[in-house]
Amino acid sequence: MTKTMTEGAPWKHIIKFTLPVLAGSLLQQLYNTVDAMIVGRYASEAALSAVGTTGSFAFMLLAIAIGFSAGNGVVVAQHYGAGNHDKVRENASVGILFLMILGVAFSIIGFTAAEPAFKYLVGVPEDIMDKTLLYFRIFSVGFIFSYGYNIFSSILRAVGDSAATLYFLLISSLLNIGLDYLFVKEFQWEVAGAAIATVISQAASCFAAYLYMTIRYPIFRFKFSDYKWNGGLVAKTVKVGLPISLQMIVVSMGLTFIQRAVNGFGKIMIASFTVGQRIEMYLNLPCNAFQTTLATYTGQNIGAGKMDRVKQGVIQTFIISTVMTLIISALVWTYAPDIIELFKLSDEAAGYCLQHLKAVALINIVLSMYIPLFGVFQGANHSAFPMFVACGALGIRVIIVYLLRYSAFFGYTIIWWNGIFGFGMGFLITWTFYLSGIWKKNAMIVKY
Repeated sequence: MTKTMTEGAPWKHIIKFTLPVLAGSLLQQLYNTVDAMIVGRYASEAALSAVGTTGSFAFMLLAIAIGFSAGNGVVVAQHYGAGNHDKVRENASVGILFLMILGVAFSIIGFTAAEPAFKYLVGVPEDIMDKTLLYFRIFSVGFIFSYGYNIFSSILRAVGDSAATLYFLLISSLLNIGLDYLFVKEFQWEVAGAAIATVISQAASCFAAYLYMTIRYPIFRFKFSDYKWNGGLVAKTVKVGLPISLQMIVVSMGLTFIQRAVNGFGKIMIASFTVGQRIEMYLNLPCNAFQTTLATYTGQNIGAGKMDRVKQGVIQTFIISTVMTLIISALVWTYAPDIIELFKLSDEAAGYCLQHLKAVALINIVLSMYIPLFGVFQGANHSAFPMFVACGALGIRVIIVYLLRYSAFFGYTIIWWNGIFGFGMGFLITWTFYLSGIWKKNAMIVKY
């Protein structure tokens, strides 16, 4: 089994664990970016808008996978830190069964709910509705693989193996890019080709993760009979994971309302916003990776009864995360025009996108200074707090967008400047809660 993060210099463990997570997230974002680039260059701006407008609703359905997988990972990490391998194995098998069932359910939900969701919730313009529905219905088939990949990756991260996920995502990314080029450029399948490429690449990463987990770790070589439903264990995964999922669902709903506001400005703004969001995700990579790391780091050290190491890890992570984000923000600010050119946007859309990127390059520095702390709270069984903070921040962003989108001062630029209001509030509340020490009171292994 992989060594725990309960001994030695915290920053060394944190960097060693985070770099593969960060590299994996970078790969994932790269293939999402290339996906948009290929659609934009070889299909049409309308096709790019159709693919882009599905993002917030897709994220809403994936939130369950991310949250419950993370919840299961925290429980597994705590037992792994405590040296209880029987509980590690037991929770892992139940987590896999639970997430795979959910994956099938949400594949069906995504396919059947697409039309009312995009018509009434997202407010997709009629001129790109057919392309949007075609893309998303094919994309929905892949939810089963996304749910599988998330639970396998969470279990591996829980035992300290974050490097493996990098390999799975490398396979997925290269395959997706190659298939995108083949299906969209060569076969001219447009949005359908992009969706099919995504589903195939998701399936590849899911199967690769499962094979690696079972080959590398004998403890995870489950027989079919080992996958038994255990309501009590599922409840513990849900207890930790539900606040994480709810946080992401509310965030995705907020982003859906923001997307709806964007849609009101027409398909040129939609295309610009699609590209802007793709690049904005790069700015979020460090803080999100450190959040994932601190959840496992905190869980293992709480399991080992080493609370002082958690505090050391927080200080060191804050410095590293902020510096990394500053560097990426500077690169985005400097090379924004060159980045936008890769997507072949119209002049008007490119102008909007340039404003977007320069604004978020500044705003997301604030985000990097508090999001990693969410991992500490999740690893300490305070998953509800990040949910409330994220929901509050998103709520402010949505309100600000709808209040000021037609104002004389902000106008359409509030679509990206809203973050300064929401993230500023999130920073103040998160650090106040951490410094108060309240989060340490219930920090213990999840009881059965």
